Amino acid sequence: MADESTERPDSRTVLVRMRAVLPSLRPSERRIAQAFLDAPVDSADLSIADLAQQCGTSTTSVVRFYKRIGYAHYRDLRIDVAREATREKLAHAEVPSVSGDIDLDDSLDEVIAKVARNETLSIADTARTLDRQALARAVGLITAARRVDCFGVGASSLVALDLQRKLTRIGRTALNWPDSHNAWTSAATLDASCVVVVVSHSGETADTVEFLTLARAAGASSVAITNHEGSRLGVNADVTLTTAARETRFRAGALGSRIAQLMVVDCLFTGVAQASYDASQSALRNTYAAVRLPASDKKR
Repeated sequence: MADESTERPDSRTVLVRMRAVLPSLRPSERRIAQAFLDAPVDSADLSIADLAQQCGTSTTSVVRFYKRIGYAHYRDLRIDVAREATREKLAHAEVPSVSGDIDLDDSLDEVIAKVARNETLSIADTARTLDRQALARAVGLITAARRVDCFGVGASSLVALDLQRKLTRIGRTALNWPDSHNAWTSAATLDASCVVVVVSHSGETADTVEFLTLARAAGASSVAITNHEGSRLGVNADVTLTTAARETRFRAGALGSRIAQLMVVDCLFTGVAQASYDASQSALRNTYAAVRLPASDKKR
């Protein structure tokens, strides 16, 4: 008989998994997940009945929730949540200790502390859980591509633009599409020598899903950067790079998500640049020289 501990999910990712499945949970289960995310130590100290009462739901919903994220027993979930909350506190002792959502009455000091904490931990969680094999596959696809098309909507469009500009600086043919209709028409013209990189925190943004669908139908390979592996983007892309962002309800989808996406983009770009190190270094030197002011202008 296998040791039960080997069948349990990694305790270090328990809170990350909760954030990842939030959009797909039933309202009652979402309240349970949010209770653990908002106050992990306090919630881990509650019995099933007390947690259900606090969240205004049933014990059946609690059971359904912990099984959804991979646990056979509630006690194992409680232990892992408590362990991860303690580990996180010790590992990030230098990060402002203030937590919770941004409130109307927060001072600017509290806003700064909460934003700094969410963004710092979004990067740390993403770095810890990013699939290295998936990243290597994405690097390989982009390195071999004749052309790379980048697309995102809203805050994610800034991340797609950042990747396109980075790739262009090392001599890669990369395009970015700020308009959905132009993105779709471009996607329809791609072929098997091309790669698309699609960025969406939710993985469910209709315009990005359509872009991915059209690109894949044309034969292009695809890389998705999303916070939710089980989303339509995450499921249908050839390679999915998953972030572990911490969002606030005050500005969901544009704070922790953006900084986590940019970290993934930096890792992806660096991997591509490494794959053709000499050529990339030469291109970076040339592009840097191109934007430097002539000596005569500096003296003015």
